[in-house]
Order: sequence, then C-alpha cells, then structure tokens
Amino acid sequence: MKASEADILIVPGYTNSGPHHWQTRWEQKLTTARRVEQEEWSKPVREDWVTRVAEEVNRATRPVVLVAHSLGIPTVIHAVPLFTKPVAGAFFVAPPEVDNPSIRPKHLQTFGPYPRDPLPFPSLTVASRNDPFGSYEHADDIASAWGSMLVDAGEAGHINQDSGHGPWPEGTMVFAQFLSRLKP
Repeated sequence: MKASEADILIVPGYTNSGPHHWQTRWEQKLTTARRVEQEEWSKPVREDWVTRVAEEVNRATRPVVLVAHSLGIPTVIHAVPLFTKPVAGAFFVAPPEVDNPSIRPKHLQTFGPYPRDPLPFPSLTVASRNDPFGSYEHADDIASAWGSMLVDAGEAGHINQDSGHGPWPEGTMVFAQFLSRLKP
C-alpha cells in the first residue's frame, strides 16, 4: 500500500504531540494524513477520546492506517469494536502501562486495562527498553495478545521529542516498510 491510497490517522497521546514531535512532522509530510483532534488534551476522558477516534475512522473514504503514540494506543484499542470502515493497519509507538497504579496523572488509568483480543487488522508495535511510561515486557505482552509485530527500539525513552525523537528517521523507515506490506 502507498500512503496516497490510505487515510492516515495520527492519534496523539496525552497533551497532544507538539510542533517538533515525529507525529506532527509525519502529518505535515504525508498528504493523506490528518490528526484526530480531541476536545481536551490535558484531561482526557476515555469515552470521549474513543468515540472521536471511531468517528474519524468511520468517516474515512479510503482504507485507514492508524498511527498512534502513547495514550493514543489504548484509545485506538478501545475504539476497535466501534469501527464500521475497514482499517488496513495500525502503527503503535510507545504503549503506556495504563493499568499501572503508579501512573501519573491518575486519571490516565481509566484507559486501562487494554483489551487483549487479537486485532482484526495487521499492526506493528514499537517499544523502548527504557520508556518511563511502559516497560518493554508489558509492550511485548500486549503486542503478543493483539497479534502485533513487536519492534525493539532499544533505549529510546518514550520515543517523543523529549527523548530526542523529533524527526525520528528510523521510525519513518519502519513505517514505510510496514505500509508497503499492507493491502489497499
């Protein structure tokens, strides 16, 4: 699949992705990409976020490829049963442990636990060995439950601007390979 054949939905996490975040850069470079906007980025309500993702998927005119980071991942996973349009694939980066009682702010726990049903579309999960918001072992466990291919990003922090991943060229290459394996 080529990017031009898909509606690429960028699904940011808690507090959105800033102007130098890799998601924002991809949104600006990919002509068929658009961000799923949330009403409240700093006080997320699971039902609202999930409904918004489902609305965007269901209004798509081409097969959907989801690109979710951090809290965007459980949002997408919870929205899957609401999808009425085809999803060609999902690219997940830095899944947080939303069922961890030490997570801060506490209201993010409302996004957990993750559903563990196999996903009805291909997916790839990129996880770091030193992500402060989710262990690699947790990412391996949920990716396995979903039938998602897991990519080890090494010690890459939360794979965001704060961990030095603004442009993130390695991610671009992994995404391009993933996209090329999807069926339109």
